[in-house]
Amino acid sequence: MEKKRIADSRVEMRELVLPNDTNILGNLLGGRLLHWVDIAGAMAASRHAQSVVATAAIDSVEFNEPVRVGEMIILRAHLTWVGRTSMEVLVEVCSENCLTGVMKATNRAFVTYVAVDENGKPRPVPGLILETEEEEAEFREAEKRRELRLARRNAARKNGCA
Repeated sequence: MEKKRIADSRVEMRELVLPNDTNILGNLLGGRLLHWVDIAGAMAASRHAQSVVATAAIDSVEFNEPVRVGEMIILRAHLTWVGRTSMEVLVEVCSENCLTGVMKATNRAFVTYVAVDENGKPRPVPGLILETEEEEAEFREAEKRRELRLARRNAARKNGCA
């Protein structure tokens, strides 16, 4: 299987925040944001794997700034790491006030996806071609996050439902 460049699977998605997407204060609901984050991340992962993907984990979600009704959000997703069947995607979110043009970085999340075949079984994915020092650094950091994810998952399996 031929390796692929990170740039080949980048995704940018835009959404307008409407009243139905917000809480009583007019701020974007966290659940709605996570829905859009998952879609953007899945598109990048699916583009890389050329396969259907399943969400395996969403971790390290940061809520840095509120997003208000009427603002547009821009979600940018790219792969940071791949294993045999799984991929980590970084989704960065900015908001734009459409009336003033002011933009702000609001959120970021790391999402892990698994490529699956027509029977829902994990399938191999292409490796990554790391072209820049930044991509190499992101890959190394992603490997550390993967180790932490696996440790948490193993601890949860060991402890069962508490």
